[in-house]
Amino acid sequence: MTMDKNLLTGSTSMLLLKLLEEKDMYGYMMIEELSKKSDNTFVLKAGTLYPLLHTLEEKEFVTSYEKNSHTGRQRKYYAITKKGKQHLNEKREQWQQYTSAVNNVLKGGMTFAY
Repeated sequence: MTMDKNLLTGSTSMLLLKLLEEKDMYGYMMIEELSKKSDNTFVLKAGTLYPLLHTLEEKEFVTSYEKNSHTGRQRKYYAITKKGKQHLNEKREQWQQYTSAVNNVLKGGMTFAY
């Protein structure tokens, strides 16, 4: 089943922040890790990823630095900031409330026993 792109829009930044919460990464590494962890549900292209990272950097949720990768190639790594961690926690809570509400509706609503 193909994931509806509209469902992805609001959650992609949250997923990137979650990856960076685990460890600093460069762009292609994030693309690969997100794809692997989501069983290929989230497959980002560089043209989608880098504007998102730029926005996260403008909001001071991530910071970047240059470093040699394990191959010796100079890469731009991204790291989550304290402000980014706070934002991730807020988004995580909102996501849990949202998915809980959607699941309740899909299951037919809450029932109360009297």
